[in-house]
Amino acid sequence: MRGRGNARSSRALAVSWCPATWLPRLDMGRLSRPRSSISHRNLPPLFLFVLFVGPFNCLASYSRATELLYSLNEGLPAGVLIGSLAEDLRLVPRAAGRQDQLSQVPERPVAERNPPLSFSLASRGLSGQYVTLDNRSGELHTSAQEIDREALCLEGGGGAWGGSISISSSPFSDSCLLLLDVLVLPQEYFRFVKVKIAIRDINDNAPQFPVSQISVWVPENAPINTRLAIEHPAMDPDIGTNGVQTYRLLDYHRMFTLDVEENENGERTPYLIVMGLLDRETQDQYVSIIIAEDGGSPPLLGSATLTIGITDINDNCPLFTDSQINVTVFGNATVGTPVAAVQAVDRDLGTNAQITYAYSQKVPQASKDLFHLDETTGVIQLFSKIGGSVLQTHKLTILANGPGCIPAVTTALVTIIKVIFRPPEIVPRYIANEVDGVVYLKELEPINTPIAFFTIRDPEGKYKVNCYLDGEGPFRLSPYKPYNNEYLLETTKPMDYELQQFYEIAVVAWNSEGFHVKKIIKVQLLDDNDNAPIFLQPLLELTIEENNAPHAFLTKLYATDADSEERGQVSYFLGPDAPSYFSLDSVTGILTVSTQLDREEKEKYRYTVRAVDSGKPPRESVATVVLTVLDKNDNSPRFINKDFSFFVPENFPGYGEIGVISVTDADAGRNGWVALSVVNQSDIFVIDTGKGMLRAKVSLDREQQSSYTLWVEAVDGGEPALSSTAKITILLLDINDNPPLVLFPQSNMSYLLVLPSTLPGSPVTEVYAVDKDTGMNAVIAYSIIGRRGPRPESFRIDPKTGNITLEEALLQTDYGLHRLLVKVSDHGYPEPLHSTVMVNLFVNDTVSNESYIESLLRKEPEINIEEKEPQISIEPTHRKVEAVSCVPTLVALSVISLGSITLVTGMGIYICLRRGKNHHREDENLEVQIPLKGKIDLHMRERKPMAISNI
Repeated sequence: MRGRGNARSSRALAVSWCPATWLPRLDMGRLSRPRSSISHRNLPPLFLFVLFVGPFNCLASYSRATELLYSLNEGLPAGVLIGSLAEDLRLVPRAAGRQDQLSQVPERPVAERNPPLSFSLASRGLSGQYVTLDNRSGELHTSAQEIDREALCLEGGGGAWGGSISISSSPFSDSCLLLLDVLVLPQEYFRFVKVKIAIRDINDNAPQFPVSQISVWVPENAPINTRLAIEHPAMDPDIGTNGVQTYRLLDYHRMFTLDVEENENGERTPYLIVMGLLDRETQDQYVSIIIAEDGGSPPLLGSATLTIGITDINDNCPLFTDSQINVTVFGNATVGTPVAAVQAVDRDLGTNAQITYAYSQKVPQASKDLFHLDETTGVIQLFSKIGGSVLQTHKLTILANGPGCIPAVTTALVTIIKVIFRPPEIVPRYIANEVDGVVYLKELEPINTPIAFFTIRDPEGKYKVNCYLDGEGPFRLSPYKPYNNEYLLETTKPMDYELQQFYEIAVVAWNSEGFHVKKIIKVQLLDDNDNAPIFLQPLLELTIEENNAPHAFLTKLYATDADSEERGQVSYFLGPDAPSYFSLDSVTGILTVSTQLDREEKEKYRYTVRAVDSGKPPRESVATVVLTVLDKNDNSPRFINKDFSFFVPENFPGYGEIGVISVTDADAGRNGWVALSVVNQSDIFVIDTGKGMLRAKVSLDREQQSSYTLWVEAVDGGEPALSSTAKITILLLDINDNPPLVLFPQSNMSYLLVLPSTLPGSPVTEVYAVDKDTGMNAVIAYSIIGRRGPRPESFRIDPKTGNITLEEALLQTDYGLHRLLVKVSDHGYPEPLHSTVMVNLFVNDTVSNESYIESLLRKEPEINIEEKEPQISIEPTHRKVEAVSCVPTLVALSVISLGSITLVTGMGIYICLRRGKNHHREDENLEVQIPLKGKIDLHMRERKPMAISNI
């Protein structure tokens, strides 16, 4: 990476610092040789040269240097060369252009050293994450971990050697240092080098204000050049000139400017300077943008909104809009009549703008007593009746007082117009209840309810007086005949308190001279309990999940009553049809259920609730609550039986219906949907999910496997799903699909030597066969269906055991080969199956010529087939045993298969007969069990004749 970017420019100095001075360590013996050539007179110029050159180009000039200093910018990519320790320690010659001016003796290259140099970090601390050191060349490069000076040295804490970070008081006083310990080996070149890498700051951070909105408050009387510090100055993580340098405003409004002050720590604070005269009443706020700019190249900016608020001071006094007002008032005006109103204005705010009004001391007391001045509103009212001796003109001087101000003055000139004629009179006589001028009526009063009589008259008796009713409401004022000037005030329709509670009307009388007089009547309605509570929802349809927590919240009932006070207070109660485990708070209307609900027990609850007010008598309304209990998957699928048993005839066709597995789930919807599957032996059996029909994929052979035990799993559709299993037993019923298998004789070509001296009744040989079926399908009978030979009828076969015995004594004419065709038949239903075997008996004293006998055997015998079926009788002595042994089986089968009792019973009887037959054979030894090994050597019987004789 030497050629990437400006790698070498990232290194500022590679020096060996003196412990206490800025002078480089110099090996005076290496500066020039011989040493005697340097005189004391030449030393001052040399030191001047070193002092001049040292601070600017103090390269690692001492071959035994133990401390190197490099510098580079932050944020450089990986692979940038920081420096070569081998070169700067003078362990190898410098690259072109980097030859030390003070070096006189060149070092040997690394390749010529034996053993070669090795560079390694003494410890890999935090600093080791940011640099990589080539162990062979000693070159130091930046690593993939980018160096961020602000993140590393934000706190400026010091560190120790061995991979730490510190801010040093070195010539790079504002820099961040990475400290490394490097070991140089082998032993003859051993160095322990301390490397300092100064991280130079770049302008990679823009100034940023801690808040986006900054407010400064300036009093409106602030003098020019007033300085106000702006809180929350901008922050910039960069240092030096890359930090915040200056501030400015986007709009100064020709009233302000900014100045920046720097404290001892170098922090710059902006100050707002007032440059013009402020007046809150002219403009109370100035908004601008404050911009912070750093000294980078190019500079980076940060901004915030600066709001300059102008605070009020008491610099304005009250002022009247008019200096004088002229008003008139009639001499017959009623007390409380407004005469005039004065108003002053103060442009200040708050307490600075509070105004109070008062009469001047120049106003006579008589005028003050006649006219009242409201000190807050400035309204002048007639305070007492105007008498005949009252002055006609009143000059009222009014003062407007503000805090710290000279009062403003205005004058109200009031002229009283005397009335020569007396106005009409209205004399009320109340019928309804009246208190302090307010008439109280019940809202349920009928139509034409009388309220009051009014007598209208002229005090002087000279003028005609008329009257009418002024105002809105269900009222009527009509003459009351036969009297003159008598009027009756009454209602015209029923009144409803809930629609309007208060009416104000006036009886107005006037005479022919135009004089008017009013009598105000106030009517207050009294509420009655004429409204029942009204539910917002007369039908409340609620839902709740089953298995709820006790005292679960259902809803909050709300009913309104238009009546007032206690007549409008509503209480809530459950109806008589509500179950006891529902509760209703009578005050709040909160409906709860105190127990757990089970949807499988009851899905819907329907009952009534009542809302009753507190009137006398109370009124009530009824609402209906319909609560639907929502299903949760809390029930596993249930099989109707724990165990299922099915009897299936063997060779049942593939995918034939074996039986139905019935399963139920008390849940509803998807929670009650059940899927069935075969857990084991799914390669043979399958089940229909919808119907629950169990089927076999292949035809089943009882002789291969007589029964199957399955486990069927039922899984519902809930979340999470629940499941259960059931045991399925499939018993295969035998059908007669296997003919008897003859085990002996093994071949139609085998023969047996029978001696002529064999006594009648002696066993000669036997036919032994087995049947893979069971029951009657496996009961075997033996018979001779064909004979050939000199006198083959001399031999008979036992139909049960297959033993062949000699019936008659053999004669000389009986010598030779006797061939018996034996039929071995089962008792299967509906059609018995059979096999045949040829039994060859050679009657002779010896076997002298076997080839001759074998030639006879190879010839096809001409044998007439006898169609006589063997009969095997089953003794009645065993019927009791059969009946007793089948009783438990019949009971078990009837319990298991109630649906198909006829078929199962028949199968049970069939099995019982089979078991009885087996018991019969065992007891009477009717069937001879001949093992395949150990009893008769079949091979020897086939190849060598056996002589049978009683001698």
